[in-house]
Amino acid sequence: MIYLDNAATTKTAPEVVEAMLPYFTENYGNPSTIYSLGTASKKAVNQARKTIADALGANMEEIYFTAGGSESDNWAIKAAAEAYAGKGRHIITTKIEHHAVLHTCQYLEKHGFEVTYLDVDRDGLIDLEQLKAAIRPDTILITVMFANNEIGTIEPIAQIGAIAKERGILFHTDAVQAFGQVPINVDEMHIDMLSSSAHKLNGPKGVGFLYIRKGVKIRSFVHGGAQERSRRAGTENVTGIVGFGAAVERAVRTMEERTKKETELRDYLIHRIETEIDHCWLNGHRTSRLPNNVNFSFLFIEGESMLIMLDMKGICASSGSACTSGSLDPSHVLLAIGLKHEEAHGSLRLTLSEENTKEELDYVVDQLKQIVERLRSMSPLYEDFVKKQQA
Repeated sequence: MIYLDNAATTKTAPEVVEAMLPYFTENYGNPSTIYSLGTASKKAVNQARKTIADALGANMEEIYFTAGGSESDNWAIKAAAEAYAGKGRHIITTKIEHHAVLHTCQYLEKHGFEVTYLDVDRDGLIDLEQLKAAIRPDTILITVMFANNEIGTIEPIAQIGAIAKERGILFHTDAVQAFGQVPINVDEMHIDMLSSSAHKLNGPKGVGFLYIRKGVKIRSFVHGGAQERSRRAGTENVTGIVGFGAAVERAVRTMEERTKKETELRDYLIHRIETEIDHCWLNGHRTSRLPNNVNFSFLFIEGESMLIMLDMKGICASSGSACTSGSLDPSHVLLAIGLKHEEAHGSLRLTLSEENTKEELDYVVDQLKQIVERLRSMSPLYEDFVKKQQA
């Protein structure tokens, strides 16, 4: 099997599993208890909290553990809206956000808030001047993802943060795809809140965090006990948190070498596809891009058929976000960058890891060429296109 869907989830690293195991069986105490078995768990949770905070240039008291990126996004946006509603009820986001952000904004629109959805250009980048023009006296929150999960484009986060800070507006970023892949410093980038999820960087599923800058008035999202400094009730997922900490330590330690390799493989894959397959194009910014992301659209191709045929060849890929897999609607991200419906349906996302090899990518391209040729041979649209070209 050749796994090229690391944007959907990653394999849990062996050292991460090893770090987690004792907290299933030996150190299984509840962190809220006062005896030594519980305090050992609390110490492990706080060590993971410090590891994550250090990776962001934050304080450990600003890291709050959650069940994943979607919960973190919901918490940041809903709680900010509630806490700052007295100041204003206007929120700014983009049309290419993950649905955890878009659907949360749509929920708030039903409860009296106004949301501006910024356009993006063909590469998926927002226009900073358009952002400035969208700001109103009652704007309380700007939420823009750090890097897009489908097309890999990295947004100008530091500039967005500077604009928000200058205007006294909260700035949240969904960094689920970016954290562990690119360097992030919350102070230098003027980030007030940041969402992340462990399973995107070789950690376990079901655990994430929300960074909340000290002084930001965000209320509890889950009510109950006093866990997470009374802001997120519920017994901590100790094993998941320990695994998250180990995954972040690994990601930071290996980032430079790992992303260098991924970038080289990414560019090699892009070059082969562009030069060897006709009527296709790269989606997303060519350079301001996640190191491991490749997204192409192929004319006269139906994406789901392509994925099924790749799977039959032992290749795991996707046509977009895993959260919308199975939907018949074309990707909202690809529509937002200007693709037509039929063009968006023919998309393929290949997301790499440091474990992939050049030989694997050669096999993938060779199989992809055959699959595209076969699918186009069955397409009446392609047949008409060829006839017009020959006329």
